[in-house]
Amino acid sequence: MTESIGVALIGYGYVGETFHAPLIAATKGLDLRLVSSSKPDKVHLRFPNARVVDTPEAAIADSAIRLVVIASPNTSHVPLATAALLAGKDVVVDKPFTITTDEAKTLEKLAQDENLLLSVFQNRRWDGDFLTLRALIAAGELGEINYFESHFDRFRPQVRDRWREKAGPGSGLWYDLGPHLIDQALQLFGMPETVEASILTQRPGGETDDYAHVVLGYGAASGVRSQNLQVVLHGSMLVPGGWPRFCVHGSEASWVKHGLDVQEKQLIGRMQPGAAGWGVDPNDGTLFTPDSGRKVPNLHGAYEHYYAAIRDALLDGAPNPVPASEAVILMTVLEAAMKSADRGRRMTF
Repeated sequence: MTESIGVALIGYGYVGETFHAPLIAATKGLDLRLVSSSKPDKVHLRFPNARVVDTPEAAIADSAIRLVVIASPNTSHVPLATAALLAGKDVVVDKPFTITTDEAKTLEKLAQDENLLLSVFQNRRWDGDFLTLRALIAAGELGEINYFESHFDRFRPQVRDRWREKAGPGSGLWYDLGPHLIDQALQLFGMPETVEASILTQRPGGETDDYAHVVLGYGAASGVRSQNLQVVLHGSMLVPGGWPRFCVHGSEASWVKHGLDVQEKQLIGRMQPGAAGWGVDPNDGTLFTPDSGRKVPNLHGAYEHYYAAIRDALLDGAPNPVPASEAVILMTVLEAAMKSADRGRRMTF
């Protein structure tokens, strides 16, 4: 591979620094040439060769840039992605794609009209435990799934001074963790028929939601083989521990897995993708049958596959790993859950 794609990263907060910058830098054929940040010293500590500019507009306008990666606050996703697409750039947007479904549809159409790649960073499709679950389902180990529960819980009892925890569009736990939970469910089961949600603020002094319990309903018309499949998506900031990450029941067996995928922790510790131990989660899940249980080794997590797929899409015409059309469906479910919580009733699609 001789061609290199110039990449600009907009935003060098937690998400930009922890996920996007190191994964881009680790991908052959991608060149992290430019970062839009107000903290150039922080950027240069890890990426001394990247040029730092003060504004997203400067990053988008740079002629050496083909791919713009947007890792800035959620409310900025639509205006920045719009500006980048109109400037002829391919675009990756961190989750959540947009604030509303209508915005998602508008961006998708703009990318189609401009004949440009528009993708959404759904890295947890490459969590090792999720890859393991997909493999178990595909192999028929669980039989027909009748119950799926997915938890993304943390213990952060103190409200922090950051935009994600302040009142406003796109803030709160559901917009932060909901896209991960929904995307994995959609990958396994497709579009649900119903959604019923409880989305709350539980912590003293909280300005936005920090608890979400969402039930997706699937019936005979959904295309899922199991009728009346229940999919439970749960997230909370007040869980010291003790609940499984996944709990899945089927007609032949159950699979239970504790603990989060390790890649985020490894990236925080500055482990390089591909290093020894990368993506190796020691918390293996257990496959239970009526008579016994056995540990199932986790497949290795592989966040780096996302940006490798982006590179291949741009250079070789390979499929977009997370096309905007899939993000539109996700936003439909995300918004419907918010409406369900607000109205206190089940919503039907």
